[in-house]
Amino acid sequence: MARLPRRLGHAEEATLGEHLEELRSRLFVMLGALVLGTAVAFAFHGHVLDWLNRPLPAHHHRLLTTGVAEPFTVTITVCIYAGFVLALPVILWQLWLFFAPAFDPAAERRVLGLALFAVLLAASGVAFGYWVLLPRAVHFLVHYDHRHFLVLPRASSYYNFVVTVLVGIVLVFQTPLVVLGLVYLGVLSSRTLRRQRRMGYLVTAAIALALPGPDPVTTFLELLPMWVLFEGSIWLAFLVERRRAKVTPASATLGG
Repeated sequence: MARLPRRLGHAEEATLGEHLEELRSRLFVMLGALVLGTAVAFAFHGHVLDWLNRPLPAHHHRLLTTGVAEPFTVTITVCIYAGFVLALPVILWQLWLFFAPAFDPAAERRVLGLALFAVLLAASGVAFGYWVLLPRAVHFLVHYDHRHFLVLPRASSYYNFVVTVLVGIVLVFQTPLVVLGLVYLGVLSSRTLRRQRRMGYLVTAAIALALPGPDPVTTFLELLPMWVLFEGSIWLAFLVERRRAKVTPASATLGG
């Protein structure tokens, strides 16, 4: 029975061949997780499709397909997406185990903390996108100018729209993480963010206009959490700078 690849210790030396062998083994683990996740999603694909169709009006829950094979190919595509989501923890963990030896224990704890923060932000983005944004966007678009258009949502187009909206919202919800990274690198500071607050609000408004959901209600619903996240990023930057200012003198004292 094949064993899982061993994690190298911090600064442990290994040859190029050993690194490549470890990478190959971890890629096989990630691929296996993706295949298993896709198989699980396919076994429950009816529930997955019902969950994705829920934002649609009741009379549109059976989506249009225009080809003989399209119901099957669309189902497989959706299951691959769902399988990737199910396998994502394993994929990220295997990537982390491969790169972890390059970090000392203190940096490793910080990276794991940021990763947990990113997961919480992503989960919040998916929840907001699915329960708040999608139903209103779909309702507006399906009922838009119904006197002139007969709307028959096509399965592939609808699921692509759902994925685009959810991925876009998840990326938007990573704003605090991006700001924290820029603050750690010294590119931004809380003082700069406070001074350029109006510009920040303008940029977030422009991003909201570019996101899927062109009606005013949807755009406003996207804009509200973006403003909250931007404002929260300013306070997070301030707290990070304050903590670093306390740690630096202590480190200098110990070094002296």
